[in-house]
Amino acid sequence: MPRPVNADNPDELRSQLEQLQGSLAARQSILHFAHAGVATLVAFILGGAAAKLFWDSLRTPVLGFVAAAVALGLVVYGLTHYLKGRRELAGELKRYGDLLELRRRLRLDNPSLLLPR
Repeated sequence: MPRPVNADNPDELRSQLEQLQGSLAARQSILHFAHAGVATLVAFILGGAAAKLFWDSLRTPVLGFVAAAVALGLVVYGLTHYLKGRRELAGELKRYGDLLELRRRLRLDNPSLLLPR
């Protein structure tokens, strides 16, 4: 976890900036949202297949029950990853705000200030 942004030493501010950039380089929320989306899509496909098996079957469709159970498991898996993704995104947005504040304090967003005089 990065230290607070209230330090006055430019070297310390730069090290905090590098630390924040490193933590924001790997966006874990995207991975969680991708898992949630794929799991939900596969769950809908399996749920439709299970419904079709139940609709067309003359006897008790054992495969339909298996497909419905797997679809339900995928929905739960997708929901948990969606919630994890939202939690990660909230932390990433906070760290991004800290990164912008550090950039402002180090005057990195104004290129004319970085030019030699």
